[in-house]
Amino acid sequence: MVKVALIGLGSMGQNHYRVLKSLTGIEITALCDIKQTRDYDEPFFTDLDEMLETAEFDAAVIVVPTFLHKEVAIKCLNKGKHLFIEKPVASTVEEAKDILEAAKKNNARVCVGYIERFNPVVEQLKNEIANSEVYSIGITRVGPFPPRIADVGILTDLSVHDIDLIRYITGKEILNTTIYKSQKIHNHHEDNAILSFELEDEVVASITTNWLTPFRKRTIEVATKDAYFEANLMEQDLTEFSEYQKNNSYVIRKCMVKKEEPLVRELKAFRKFAKTGERHGLCTIEDSMITLEISSSK
Repeated sequence: MVKVALIGLGSMGQNHYRVLKSLTGIEITALCDIKQTRDYDEPFFTDLDEMLETAEFDAAVIVVPTFLHKEVAIKCLNKGKHLFIEKPVASTVEEAKDILEAAKKNNARVCVGYIERFNPVVEQLKNEIANSEVYSIGITRVGPFPPRIADVGILTDLSVHDIDLIRYITGKEILNTTIYKSQKIHNHHEDNAILSFELEDEVVASITTNWLTPFRKRTIEVATKDAYFEANLMEQDLTEFSEYQKNNSYVIRKCMVKKEEPLVRELKAFRKFAKTGERHGLCTIEDSMITLEISSSK
């Protein structure tokens, strides 16, 4: 049994609460936020320091605004707690380095919540292209502006998912990056961007992302030496197009994907990570630092 404290009960924190409550092998022993807006079965704290002094738990799930990640994480790490930190790991690479140093000092296990790694269609896509030469990968992540986002722009909130996915799916490091961005409707941050990348072995990649589209779209397209793949992250559908013929025909194959909620799969992995140290695809602080550095490079 892993005893867990959940810190941050906003919209994403509520999702974590729902899933954590549903999993066997996990007991929520403390909840923490600056204000309690509903009744809970578990002890609720509005002061983090009080929770750290009085609550009994092995690991914390941190779902507070990004600018608070460093402060909350280091306080938990100094108490020897293992951590799940929602992406990105921190607001800056420098803050991430401080979290990494504290994790090493306290011998704590820390992972960062890049939920798309646990989308079943991403796992199947990764399996399908494992033995193929990848030529290119393109990701589209667009939708309407979410009012809950106030402290960061689209590069930190959305593109970090896909920068991480590009490295995770291809297994290649990013060598060069070009970012074009604009601010159309957000008060303080960019809300529209196109990112282009050169990876190892001459793989090219791109990300199109914005908060300007009236509908949500989450897709990945991968061209390999043997086939072309289209993945729909929302529907969890994967299609392979291959064997182009002279009469302009080609073979279409619907790949088998076992559908499951990504957050359930991710928190199951965290449960095992907290107990055994086995990471099973969970993002490291170092991985998140690479992503953060790229997203803030321009």
